[in-house]
Amino acid sequence: QNGTKKFWDFMRTHDSVSILIFNTSRQCFVVVKQFRPAVYMCEVERHNPQVFQNQDKESFFSLENPLPAVVGVTYELCAGIVDKPGLSLEEIACEEVLEECGYRVSTADLRRITSYRSGVGVMGSRQTLFYAEVNDQMRTGGGGGQPEEGELIEVVEIPLGESMKFAYDETFPKTMGVIFSFMWFHNNIAPKLPKK
Repeated sequence: QNGTKKFWDFMRTHDSVSILIFNTSRQCFVVVKQFRPAVYMCEVERHNPQVFQNQDKESFFSLENPLPAVVGVTYELCAGIVDKPGLSLEEIACEEVLEECGYRVSTADLRRITSYRSGVGVMGSRQTLFYAEVNDQMRTGGGGGQPEEGELIEVVEIPLGESMKFAYDETFPKTMGVIFSFMWFHNNIAPKLPKK
């Protein structure tokens, strides 16, 4: 319009899968906890806005009181990008459950919940959400991700009875996927669980 150039923010990325994992042996959700540089940098900017206003690389790398890494840690669903040609979304989801959380599941163990757009302000990629029930006998390893790919993942169990409190507790930084999937579970799966 009127010869004015407009610029769009856009970053190319892969689609992804995420998996809500429920351990029936211990009646808990299995999520992952990991350091996210983007979350850390947002916290640095919030606490030290002058660093980004000056855009001075030297002042950033010499912060007198750097924030602890824990401010960049988030609770998330087990997830991974779709970057393996020839594998279905379900097969990729099974690989992620094994790599990140240590449970061996088959594609038949997965229930597709829905898909949605994530990072719509910049990326707009599609994420497909699955549900998987596991038990202690299905655990074949400790999980933790692929260190050679830079993943440092901690497996965390959230008891069913505490899950909605956890979902809304802002002291635990988490993704919207965690909140949405816990709500989905309470609406669709919890009413069918055997009463204790």
